Amino acid sequence: MAIVLLCSDEPVLAEGLTQILASADGLELCAYCPNLEDLPAQVEQHRPDVLVLDVTADINFGVLARLQETPFKSKIVLWAYSLSTELALQAVSLGIRGILNKTLPPETLVRCLTKVNEGELWLDKTLTDSLATARRYSLTRREGQLVTLLCHGLKNKEIATALRISEGTVKVYLSRLFQKLNVKDRFELALVGLKNMTPGPGVSPVESASGSPRSLRSFFVERVPPESEMRSMQRSQQYR
Repeated sequence: MAIVLLCSDEPVLAEGLTQILASADGLELCAYCPNLEDLPAQVEQHRPDVLVLDVTADINFGVLARLQETPFKSKIVLWAYSLSTELALQAVSLGIRGILNKTLPPETLVRCLTKVNEGELWLDKTLTDSLATARRYSLTRREGQLVTLLCHGLKNKEIATALRISEGTVKVYLSRLFQKLNVKDRFELALVGLKNMTPGPGVSPVESASGSPRSLRSFFVERVPPESEMRSMQRSQQYR
């Protein structure tokens, strides 16, 4: 029997999942956790095989990363109406085992939880197609630190102070990043960074527990259509 734990702030979801799993073979809902703050303790207490995480505005890269660092390793399924390609890619890279759309029927939910418990990866076809067109850019530790600081509004001089490098070196790093990630300026770079990593609640955006700047190690960027394709799309929209 696979033990399932649900984390959601919607009691109706817990009641519905309880009813669904009551008639499902090999799955049992052990508990319902209404908030993220109590989730680590609930995971430690119940040691679920599968953790179903209702995706709300509070769920981001930082939260998922900390969940994956808990001593007991549950297989995590994200349950959402929609999920950005960036967060989906980061989730998969962290080891999240399933991403399921809430609009799918109960039998699909059961099949997803069963397959994930058996060690398989579950992704919707639409999401799989989006992930296939995305491109991953690897960053050095220093590049990741710089982008993270930039995302939180620090100016070049402040970034230089935080990283203990010269302001001129910061400008060199930024110029290289603009070319590497194909962005025009620091504003576009910050937007891409914010899409890819948002620290969770209670965690300083600038420093980690060790006192050094946190580091974003990769970007996931959706494919940008060629200019000719963009013009074609715009013309088609005008005649709708």
